[in-house]
Amino acid sequence: MSEPLRARKDTDGDVKRDLEFPPLPEPLTVPVYDNHTHLEIADGENPLAPEENLRRAVEVGIKGVVQVGTDLETSRWSADLADRDPRVLAAVAIHPNEAPRLAERGVLDEHIAGIAELATRDRVRAVGETGLDFFRTDEPGRAPQLHSFEAHIDIAKSNGLALQIHDRDAHGAVVDTLLRVGAPEKTVFHCFSGDEELARICADHGWYMSFSGTVTFGNAKGIRDALAIAPRELVLVETDAPFLTPMPFRGRPNGSYLVPLTLRFMAEHLGVSVDELGADVARNTETVYGTW
Repeated sequence: MSEPLRARKDTDGDVKRDLEFPPLPEPLTVPVYDNHTHLEIADGENPLAPEENLRRAVEVGIKGVVQVGTDLETSRWSADLADRDPRVLAAVAIHPNEAPRLAERGVLDEHIAGIAELATRDRVRAVGETGLDFFRTDEPGRAPQLHSFEAHIDIAKSNGLALQIHDRDAHGAVVDTLLRVGAPEKTVFHCFSGDEELARICADHGWYMSFSGTVTFGNAKGIRDALAIAPRELVLVETDAPFLTPMPFRGRPNGSYLVPLTLRFMAEHLGVSVDELGADVARNTETVYGTW
């Protein structure tokens, strides 16, 4: 049985945390996928092993997950897990906030080369999460971020893989980069955090928008407005577990088994049935990543 590699680092300090995992939600009748999760991170009072996390997910109608790396070690772990478990596909990358640290050590290009090697493996179906983060990285670290982002875009295109973008407080710079160097055919804005304007840009270019538990948060009107105008054929769902647990359990540990909470909220907001939205999302996910 594989174990998580790392403990969670709290990135939601404004929310009081309860370390007990939420109960299983009502199962979906039309199965979907979690297209972005971090099974390598241990969280909660009694952290779930990846196998238990996946068992719970399958029990509530989650057919599979995309397990996402954030550095060379977790990317290799993700690719290895995908090789062993048919419920898992992998995404591999250097997280944008890791890029400046690696650049300071003089090993960024070496680690990017390692990601390029992992990207050739059969069950690695995406390069991510990569992108730009101007919330946690100040001006001096942005050049390495951009260098890393552009290199990851090239890896995705060279291997015919999807690109999973981390975009935090950097919408304009991310879009400019994609337009300047050319986006991969299948480009996903992971944990979509934009508004209607970004949603229209994504729609114009055929870029996918992946909605997480943030769409359920009270202060996320802009994200809900974006969901309302997003073309249905470009909508995905994710957890970004163990982070961003959907309401009413914000602050508690997240897992792929909580996708139904976010999907049901999205369906209600759009005024469609959960089954209809689930069928669309499942089809979109397989279009981006292929079959599990």
